[in-house]
This record gives sequence, structure tokens and C-alpha cells, in this order.
Amino acid sequence: MARVVWRVLVPRRILRAVLGRFDGRYVTRAEHRQDVRDSLWEVQALKREIAELRREVEQLRRAKAPAPAGGLAAKVEDAHRLATEAASAVDHLLQAEVLIWQALDGLREDGETGRSSQGVS
Repeated sequence: MARVVWRVLVPRRILRAVLGRFDGRYVTRAEHRQDVRDSLWEVQALKREIAELRREVEQLRRAKAPAPAGGLAAKVEDAHRLATEAASAVDHLLQAEVLIWQALDGLREDGETGRSSQGVS
């Protein structure tokens, strides 16, 4: 698909008004970055909890506690496996989102550099 780019000289006050209106409708970059940081912190907290649960499971295995009933043991293993997979998937998702936002910031910075080097006011 071809992309058409038009360059039009627009007075600075009109440009500010239009951009301000758009910015008012969307989440700011700073707010989104803080949300991503908070999400990453939560993922790290979940990783610590999973590590603690793994240690507890290992301690129980070493203690050679009587094995639970056959059906219950399978459910416990399934629950542990699903929790681990879910935490891993959320971690990968958040890492991908961080990479996407870093790429967008890079594109925006390149665009701003291009505009300032052309001397548009």
C-alpha cells in the first residue's frame, strides 16, 4: 500500500491546539511508561512468589510426606504447571510491549529530528 505524505506549513498556535486536543484524548507517554513499569514490577513479584513456591515444593518432596491421592496429585501438578506458564507468558508479553514502545519512541525522536533539521517553525 502506498503512503502519501503531505507537508503543509501550519501556524504554531494552530498546531499546538490540534496536538493538545489529540493529547487530551489519549494516555500520555509518561503515564503509559509508568503503567509498564508497574506491570513489570508485578511480574517480578510473581516470579519471586513462584520461586518461593518452588522452594516449598522441594522442601515437601525432601520431607517425603505421604503422597496425596492420585487424582489430587495430578491436579496439583497441573495447577503448578499452568501458573508457571501463565507467569512466563505475561513476562514475555510485557517485554514485547516495552520493545514496541521503545521502537515508537525511536520513531518519534527520528521524526522530531527530521522536522527540526528542516527548519520548520
